Amino acid sequence: MSQLKVVLSGGPLDFPEKEREQIVSVIAEKIKHRWGAGYEHFVHDGEFATVDGEKVAVYHWERRTAIAE
Repeated sequence: MSQLKVVLSGGPLDFPEKEREQIVSVIAEKIKHRWGAGYEHFVHDGEFATVDGEKVAVYHWERRTAIAE
């Protein structure tokens, strides 16, 4: 299984920078990342960027949902 680096863009202003780089096994359409008392939803629309000489998929923030009880 390969490890791919992706970058999460946008979202809440206090979303930590260290959380913005994620490792995934496949480039999917969406990523749901648990943070605080909810989930941040990010979507991939085909955009890629070069970070530290490496091509990475860029996911843009779409919305936040609460954690169901």
